[in-house]
Amino acid sequence: MPFKKIHPEKRSEPIIRQIEDMVLRGVLRTGDRLPAERELSLQLGVSRPILRDAVADLEARGLLISRAGAGIFVADVLGSAFSPALIALFSSNYQAVFDYISFRRDLEGLAADRAARYGSDMDLAVVDTIFKKMESAHNKRNPQDEAILDAEFHMSIIEASHNIVMLHMMRSMFQMLREGVFYNRQRMFKNRTTRDTLLNQHRAINEAVQNRDPDGARAAIEAHLSYVEQDFVLMQRAEQNEEVAKKRFEQEQLR
Repeated sequence: MPFKKIHPEKRSEPIIRQIEDMVLRGVLRTGDRLPAERELSLQLGVSRPILRDAVADLEARGLLISRAGAGIFVADVLGSAFSPALIALFSSNYQAVFDYISFRRDLEGLAADRAARYGSDMDLAVVDTIFKKMESAHNKRNPQDEAILDAEFHMSIIEASHNIVMLHMMRSMFQMLREGVFYNRQRMFKNRTTRDTLLNQHRAINEAVQNRDPDGARAAIEAHLSYVEQDFVLMQRAEQNEEVAKKRFEQEQLR
């Protein structure tokens, strides 16, 4: 008869499934440090040997990584969707920027729609909390914190959409954006007028999501990313004009 012997579930399995689910749903992110063994075993209500079995299993499958003297961390589960050679092409190709922004406009518009429809009250509280941090950072002269929070704000909306595939795909894409593969976000935030406009756009996105207005949330995201696209064009044009002016100046020095 085609029956298989039933094995009792390992006592570490519930721990494994819990950590797997937290990684899958974005609660635990790449580089996050797990609590110390003693603290984590108390939180989970299990013995330390059982916890060690669970951690060993997750390490063997590449979800966790131990660092001597530092602890246990979530491994780089994102990896890269693209080869280094293709990433280099992205960084040097003008059209790739527009395709990237267009991709974000479509996907994030959908994410904002879903966040307004399906996000829990706690999800929307996270989005609102990050926006309030953006407002505080906006008053600082250095735009670095605001630029970082900008990415976190967009990711919080994607997380609130509760689409696991979209979450991990967009997190990988945002990592390349942070690394300046597509364009320099820091430069965009240096202009005070641009910073004011961007903050107001994020406010409109946040308000639509908080009001659970799917159409308004999608429209606000699309308007924001269309502005980013236009601003990128103007920055590129300004750089080209500056290069021409520099050559004229150098030539004038020779006359």
